[in-house]
Amino acid sequence: MVKYFAKRLGMTLAAMLAIILITFCLMHAVPGGPFTSDRKVTPEVEAALNEKYGLNDPLPVQFVNYLGGLLHGDLGPSYKYTGKTVNEFIVNGFPVSARLGAATILFVLLAALPMGILAAVKNGRWQDMGIMAVATVGVTIPSFVIASILIYLFSFKLGWLPTYGLDSWKGYILPVIALGGYSVSYLARLTRSSLLEVMGQDYIRTARAKGLSEFKVITRHALRNALLPVITVLGPTAANLLTGSFVVEKIFAIPGLGVHFVNSVSQRDYTTIMGVTVFYAAFLMAMVLVVDVFYCLIDPRIKYE
Repeated sequence: MVKYFAKRLGMTLAAMLAIILITFCLMHAVPGGPFTSDRKVTPEVEAALNEKYGLNDPLPVQFVNYLGGLLHGDLGPSYKYTGKTVNEFIVNGFPVSARLGAATILFVLLAALPMGILAAVKNGRWQDMGIMAVATVGVTIPSFVIASILIYLFSFKLGWLPTYGLDSWKGYILPVIALGGYSVSYLARLTRSSLLEVMGQDYIRTARAKGLSEFKVITRHALRNALLPVITVLGPTAANLLTGSFVVEKIFAIPGLGVHFVNSVSQRDYTTIMGVTVFYAAFLMAMVLVVDVFYCLIDPRIKYE
């Protein structure tokens, strides 16, 4: 296992370097710079700002300097907010996104797994068709459309829930549903298909022949093996939810990590774009590695060579 983790760590570092390089090149390929948008500054002031932040250096030099700061945990200063650093944006924004993401993950698990299990057990019946119809609609509708519909119905029309912020538990309801709608639908469909495949295996028929109840057959034998594909998808999904949904956070005015990224893109704040991208990529790869560890815990047939 040590050899496996060493190999995976090397692959992760290589992937991170590729992500940083690609993001850096794409960011500098956009015409203009961080000081040429929004308010127009004089050429002298723009030249002084470029010199201060090293933007006049050749791109290879800028890239090496950025990697040097990254190795020391320094993601650099913000070009748009004087006195602010990217580290501060992440430290302040990630806990907000993480709280919203954790609530969404809980909602996804509590909704998707029972829906998928019920659809598989009632295969071909009205319960199965109803759940799959809802799941199909949830997969096809984007999160920002769900958010807009929820705000219109439960905030403007009924006045039950707030339209912005996370000041109370009510503030979590609409963002969690909008953020987790796609994941609930997708995982419910995946759970159903995986469980149906497992329930057709020989060992399931053997368990039933021994006289075990259907509940024990599903929970003790079928579900454990059926969860492997679900866990594979759940790792990247959890990383995406915990780091924040850019669109949903913007709609509900939630001061999370996604808002900083959206603002940095529109303002061409290079360091913030790089910092949030690197943080998200590192978090995503860490979650994928955690998923691989859970594989051997759930299914003892899987061994690391």
